[in-house]
This record gives sequence, structure tokens and C-alpha cells, in this order.
Amino acid sequence: MKKVLLALLAASAMLTGCVSNNASERGSQSLVLAIPLQVTYQSELKLIRLGQMINSPDVDSEKLAVLFYERGATYDQLGMTSLARFDFNQAIKVKPDFAEAYNYLGVYLTQMQEFDESFEAFDSVLELQPDHQYAYMNRGIALSYAGAHELAVDDLTTFVSFDPAEPYRNIWLYLAEQHVSPEAAMARLKANQAKYQTADWGWRIADFYTGKIDEATYIGSLSQGIENNQALAERLCEAYFYLGKWYQAQGKDVLAASFYKLSLSNNVYEFIEHKYALLELDLLALKHNPNR
Repeated sequence: MKKVLLALLAASAMLTGCVSNNASERGSQSLVLAIPLQVTYQSELKLIRLGQMINSPDVDSEKLAVLFYERGATYDQLGMTSLARFDFNQAIKVKPDFAEAYNYLGVYLTQMQEFDESFEAFDSVLELQPDHQYAYMNRGIALSYAGAHELAVDDLTTFVSFDPAEPYRNIWLYLAEQHVSPEAAMARLKANQAKYQTADWGWRIADFYTGKIDEATYIGSLSQGIENNQALAERLCEAYFYLGKWYQAQGKDVLAASFYKLSLSNNVYEFIEHKYALLELDLLALKHNPNR
């Protein structure tokens, strides 16, 4: 699909409900939007085929666990989280040492703020695969949402150590560490940025967080190097989530919520930023309406 660039903040307000109300605070820079990703025929056909294979009387237990896992991952990509969670649980029933299924379940449990259960899931992953990088990431994020920020920094520091030049690892570490020591978090981000920065677009997030570029430049870079709508939607899901986190750290919850909604609007369900944009909105709603 051809990407869509809408230049007016009023257009984005139809999605966010409140961006245009704060245009004077942000300035007049344009936002970049994509066509939200849609369910494809290929995905629907894959689900049908996986269902047929799962129900085959000839499938052995090892293969059955993999099929449940693959169907769960497909449901996850389509935003069907209840069905995905059911299939991941089925995969673990059939194969109790299925590390990847535990990892998915841990993320879902974090979204639901069932932190003790999520820690158990990620601990299971690391018992089965001690070098599972993303279990460290996901457990670190869960610890941060649970308020155990120092433990979160430990896990995310380990996650960064596997690939220190990967920008998103450094961003998640910064987001956790700023709750422990904002000065140390910024110093570490700047140091890693100076040592490891590449041409990867994700480092533009670090550029924005460290003040090397302003918001207008950040938003203006969102479509750079993008060749199709899916790539644009994926980038915007990430970029607007981290912009929401930045505004939230400034105490500007309304603007933060606007950007979390923009992140969600791309329908990139499998991205961690989409999953936690939902949680952030839930936490903001609870903060401002504790008796709901």
C-alpha cells in the first residue's frame, strides 16, 4: 500500500482525541501517519491450515506443541490476544519446556499487571535457556512496571550487553534507569550513543532523548528510508510510543496519551511498543480516575 502523510494536526486529532487541543504547546510541526495494517488473506489461510494440522489425528506431541505455538504467534500478530494466550498455554501443556511460549505468556501477564506470574514465566524461560536475550528484556520491563526499577536496570543492562549497538535496547535501559537516577540514565545513554551509534533509525530516538535533535526534526525523520506502508506503520508504532514516554516523563500526561494512541493506531499488534502503549493508557486512566 502507498503510505499516507497527513500534514494537519487536526487530522491526527481524529485518532488521538486530544493532540489538536495541545497544538500550541507542541508547535505546528506535522505528524506522519500510515494506513493501519489490516488482516491479510495469507494470515487467515495460515490459521485455517494450522487448525487443520492441529486437529489431525496423526500429529505427534512435539509437532503439536509447535503448531499451537505457531498459531498462537499468528493470533498475536492479528491482535487476538485471548486466542493467542490459549494456544501458548496449550503448547506448554503438551511441551512443558517450551521456552518461547513462556516468553509470550510473560508479556501478556505483564500487560495484565499480573507481575508475580509474569516473573515466573520469564524465570522459566531463563531456566530453560539462560542466554535467552529477550527474556531479560521482557523481565526487565515487567520489573520496571512493577516498580522494582533497580532489578529492572540489572536485567536490561544484561540485555544491552548482548548487542550494545542495537538502539532499542539502550532506550529501554534508559527508560528503566531514569526511575533510579535520571542523571546516571542520561549519562549512560549518551556514553553508549557516542560509542555505539550507527545509521540505524532507532538511534534517532536517542538523539531526541539526549537533546541532539528537537521534536520537529525527530518527526520529520519518520519517513526517511521507508519504502512501503508496512515499514512506515511499524516505525510509527515505535516512534510515537517513545515520544509518549518522553512526554509522560515531563508530566504531560494528555500529550503522552495522544502519542500512545497514535502508536496503537497502526495495528502493529506484535510489537512490544503496541502492547505496552495499551498498558500505559490503562495506567494513565487509573492515575487520573482511581475510582473507576
